Amino acid sequence: MLKGLFEDTRRFQIGTSAGRWRTLALAGACLIALCVSGQAQAASPAGCAALQAKYPSLKGKTLVNAINPHTPGYESIDPKDPSKYIGFDIDLGEQIGECLGFKLTYKAVTFAALLTTLASGQADIVISDIYATEERAKAADFITYSKVFDGVLVAKGNPKKIDGINLSMCGAAAAENTGYVEVPLIQALASQCKAAGKPEPTIQLYDNNANCIQAILAGRADTYVNDVNTVDQAVKAYPDKLEKALAVTIPYSVGIAVPKNKPEFRDAVMAALIEVQKAGSHMDLLKKWNLDVNNFEEPRILSVK
Repeated sequence: MLKGLFEDTRRFQIGTSAGRWRTLALAGACLIALCVSGQAQAASPAGCAALQAKYPSLKGKTLVNAINPHTPGYESIDPKDPSKYIGFDIDLGEQIGECLGFKLTYKAVTFAALLTTLASGQADIVISDIYATEERAKAADFITYSKVFDGVLVAKGNPKKIDGINLSMCGAAAAENTGYVEVPLIQALASQCKAAGKPEPTIQLYDNNANCIQAILAGRADTYVNDVNTVDQAVKAYPDKLEKALAVTIPYSVGIAVPKNKPEFRDAVMAALIEVQKAGSHMDLLKKWNLDVNNFEEPRILSVK
């Protein structure tokens, strides 16, 4: 049954029908049920061996993964060895590489530079908690692998009573990463706040999550909206100073970015990701890094011409 589910996986195109969404959702739900119940098949050496035979040019190569290593749980500097990186995305990328026969090295850049680094050829792949959006898919193809749930981080006690990306943010200062999808959503509140006779929100742009969180701790910003797991990690680190106002659903998925001019590489990565998921390793990694297993998503390709 599981094999059949993945054989039915098709490339996602803009304008995908509701029926296909329902089919993919059902397939994903069935896969989660199998993994959680411990019935996921063991790793498939035969499957990976077949992929290495199909994509022999990748075997033995060392590829560069561009990352923004400031998202604990996903990718961050190893506190025990600053020369290494750790996290869910690091482990997932290395399992994909192992399946296809290549190794990964890492190039640390700002979040805003992830896709430009890929486009310039300084990196071969981006696995760094980046949301796959249609706008970003103009610069790179994406293989999605995780649903997105955002959290609203505020100071302890929520003094501004912020309860989402809505009028409660009027007059507030929001810290955000440059290039994040939340930035235009908050900017769009300006006209609504003005119509309501309230001051518009201001946005402070930073290069990484740590600086956004520090802005709230220092009292320079009132809120920070980002992946709910990142927000939860911040609250866990500063339980007396920060809290999560709530979690909001954002209509995006997290994706692996690859160059648009390398469709064979893109297809190889997606096939390897499917093998990793079939083996149950994806779900195991979510649990290892204390991430919500509901983030699991069956892969699809987002490509915009």
